Amino acid sequence: TVGWIITRVSQEREKLRDRFANLRRIGIDDISYRRGRRYLMVVVDHDTGRVVWVAPGRDAKSLAKFFDLLGPERCQQIELESADGADWIAEMVWKRCPKAELCLDPFHVVQWATNALDEVRREVWNQARRSGQDALARELKDARFAL
Repeated sequence: TVGWIITRVSQEREKLRDRFANLRRIGIDDISYRRGRRYLMVVVDHDTGRVVWVAPGRDAKSLAKFFDLLGPERCQQIELESADGADWIAEMVWKRCPKAELCLDPFHVVQWATNALDEVRREVWNQARRSGQDALARELKDARFAL
C-alpha cells in the first residue's frame, strides 16, 4: 500500500513541474545498493544540485532511457556533462549530446593518478630488489603515500 501511495503521489507531482527544464550541466554516475551488485543510474542537475532522473542499471541501455526522455531538442542544450570516465558513458553523451563538453570528476582523476603513481613505485621497487639494492627497495616498499 505504501509503495502504491508513493507511486501515485510521485506521478501527481511529476505533472506539476518539468524536471528537465533549463537542464544545461549534468552529472552522470551509478550507485550500488543491496548485495549482489545492483545498481542505479543517477543523473543530477549541477546548476540546482537536484537529482533529475534515476533508474535501475549500469550500462548504455539504462542511460539511453534518460536521453530518450530528454528528447533530441533538449539533448542539444546540454553544455557540460561530468562522469567517472566510463567509455560507455562518454560514447552515449557524444552520440546524444554532441555539443556537450565531457568533464571528469575530481575523485576519479585523483584515483587514476594515485594508481599510476603506485604502479611506477612498484616497478622501481621490483627493479631495486632484482638488482640487489636492498636499502632502496626497503625505502620504496612503504613509500606509496610519501611519493
